[in-house]
Amino acid sequence: MNLRRKIVNDLRATLVAAVGIIALTSSLALAQLPQTASPSVSVSASATATVTNDRLQAWLRTEAENVSPAAAAAQVNAASAKAIADAKAFPGVKVATIGYSTQQIAEKGKPTRWRVSQTITVDATDFTAAATLLSKLQDENGLQLSNMSFSISDKARRDAEDSVTQQAIKAWQARAEQAAKSLGFVAWRVGHINVQTSGGQAYPVMRAQAMTLSAAAPVAIEGGTTDVTVTVSGDALLDKLR
Repeated sequence: MNLRRKIVNDLRATLVAAVGIIALTSSLALAQLPQTASPSVSVSASATATVTNDRLQAWLRTEAENVSPAAAAAQVNAASAKAIADAKAFPGVKVATIGYSTQQIAEKGKPTRWRVSQTITVDATDFTAAATLLSKLQDENGLQLSNMSFSISDKARRDAEDSVTQQAIKAWQARAEQAAKSLGFVAWRVGHINVQTSGGQAYPVMRAQAMTLSAAAPVAIEGGTTDVTVTVSGDALLDKLR
């Protein structure tokens, strides 16, 4: 009798375990079923602000030729040193030297000579001071103005982007709301969103041959404007059809 009872109890335990395994397997299978994705609509909206350029960048060049490379280098070095010294009278203007080069020139029937050159950059937010310094560097130091460009400063760009981003987001929300209603949905929620900014880059205003600034009467510099644009794009997830 005891043996029979033991066999019955063992069968019951095995059956309970099998039922438990089947139930667990069924739950896992249900959990792994793909969920029905919410319908969505892709929407984009942009906002733009026109910002007055508040940064000037200019590139000047000093150059010398001589049969002696040392003599040519000395002439360029002296001109660069004087330009940097003169720029100290304009504390709101940043000046730096870049692009030092030495080139050998050989022409038939002429002695070999050396050309040495260096570029000096000017970066300023005070356009009046920059114009005065550029005139001085050309007239008194013999530097040549190679190029000049205007842009917006980093702070001006950040301020503009912050403001325009809020406008673009509001425009995106309004467009998503309108799209949901037009498609017959009474509710929606934000899905994946992407925010992109553009603008704020410098652009050239004059070429080298047109750049002659007089020390007696520095030209009036007009920096122009730059458009800063923020574009918001993404998905609006749609809920509750009418």
